[in-house]
Amino acid sequence: MKKFGKVAVLMGGRSAEREISLKSGTMVLNALKKSGVDAHAFDPRDSGLEALKAQRFERAFIALHGRFGEDGTVQGALEYLGIPYTGSGVMASALAMDKWRTKLLWRAAGLPTPAYELIHARTDPGGLAARLGLPLMVKPAREGSSIGMSKVTSIEKIAPARELAARYDEIVIAERFIEGMELTAGILGEQPLPLIRLETPRDFYDYEAKYFAADTRYICPCGLPAAQEQSIQQTVLEAFRVLGCTGWGRVDAMLDRGGGLHLLEVNTIPGMTDHSLVPMAARASGISFEDLCARILESAHAG
Repeated sequence: MKKFGKVAVLMGGRSAEREISLKSGTMVLNALKKSGVDAHAFDPRDSGLEALKAQRFERAFIALHGRFGEDGTVQGALEYLGIPYTGSGVMASALAMDKWRTKLLWRAAGLPTPAYELIHARTDPGGLAARLGLPLMVKPAREGSSIGMSKVTSIEKIAPARELAARYDEIVIAERFIEGMELTAGILGEQPLPLIRLETPRDFYDYEAKYFAADTRYICPCGLPAAQEQSIQQTVLEAFRVLGCTGWGRVDAMLDRGGGLHLLEVNTIPGMTDHSLVPMAARASGISFEDLCARILESAHAG
């Protein structure tokens, strides 16, 4: 582990996901230290990134979620500073953070994703519902952890849902809600991890269900036939690659009641908390949390 040199675990930051980032970063920091890595916490909100050079950090493990951490900004700064970092590069991080542009690329590549529209204050709710149907998911294009997201079951609720999403991003998406099985696929290097099936009594897998609720069910193995699981894993790996993503990440998807797959989004820096999905899938593959963190750190690149 000495080969990694002095490692900064970037956590916190100034996005709407700061609280979760601090939890992820603390768990990663403790795991790396337990493995013998010379790891230190670094919060970009409190210290300028130039301090990474001044403090002679040789590698960065990015545990920042959301904007200013997962959207290519920190990645670009680290490349400028010449410090190798974990996860996807600048372009892939920016694309994956933007759900609208992610969908444009997936559709161009022939990959399945739910029908959607960009909506604004002048959008006619009745026309939108006629085109996409109800229920709908309304979400900010460039936020994570389901922040600002709503499941809309009636025309009257479309405008309030758009207003909520618009607090977080000027680009708001309305997406057809897919009834069926919610799946998530972790990716480590070129290896898709076992699929996890998510079940929650809530309207959808929201912020509370992701990080705090005790009644969310995580089912791994997911219960699908092996051939079907392998087919889904290959599709999500292709979806990951189309955006140029590398290193590690997670792809979320829905399997409708007819067996059709619908890709939702890519997380280039997934959560690493005690509720998080990539560590859970890695554990199902026989990879401990400490080994997972070490393998992610080993994949750090300079650009």
